Amino acid sequence: MAATETNAAAAPDLPSVLVVDDDEEIRGLLDRYLSGHGFRVICAGSAAQSRAAIGSRPIDLVLLDLGLPDEDGLSHLKHLQTVWRGPVIVVTGRGDAVERVVGLELGADDYVTKPFDFRELVARMRTVLRRAKPPAAAPVATEGKLHFAGFVLDPASRHLSAADGRDIPLTTGEFDLLQVLVAHPRQVLSRDQLMNRLHGRDAGPYDRAIDVQIGRLRRKLGDDPAQPVLIKSVRGAGYLLATEVKRS
Repeated sequence: MAATETNAAAAPDLPSVLVVDDDEEIRGLLDRYLSGHGFRVICAGSAAQSRAAIGSRPIDLVLLDLGLPDEDGLSHLKHLQTVWRGPVIVVTGRGDAVERVVGLELGADDYVTKPFDFRELVARMRTVLRRAKPPAAAPVATEGKLHFAGFVLDPASRHLSAADGRDIPLTTGEFDLLQVLVAHPRQVLSRDQLMNRLHGRDAGPYDRAIDVQIGRLRRKLGDDPAQPVLIKSVRGAGYLLATEVKRS
């Protein structure tokens, strides 16, 4: 069965969310609730249907269940990060902390455990979408490019390039985190400050989203996680970008 879509003809300008879940009842509940709260919903019951949907129409956000019938959810998440650079929220009944960390390391922008509150889920979706698509009135495009340690960060196009001009692919969360660090060079930012700037909430005692994203950024920037010199950890305080930043 192919992926199904609602609200497409009635409101083509609504944000499009792909719900990937093998549970037909949950797909139906999410379809009805999200369709009534300002989203255009496409439903897929398998990884195969998800791949077909991603390749055939514009998608703004993916809600991904990890328990898929034809492919491991984490494997499918990795595939999405390879072929599609949009935001992903993992929505799953698996509450294991290790899987949560692995999901974040593979590029998930947020992680929601079932059973969830629909209002909280929608709030998280809107936060992720705001980060992925800044408002047109925001002065991002006029800020210019940011140069640091041989890298060039372009807020207007949301691209990061190396000294040799090579494009360094970043997920939505990675780009936003790097942009915050670059905007505050040589300034220690706590995990709570970073989480609040990125997600509009404080970090919980077991929330490792920032730590995971910092680790991914270090690897992509060639900053040895064992002995980082670019994005440094300040014990008991947070993180800082330990280099000069110039604007052009």
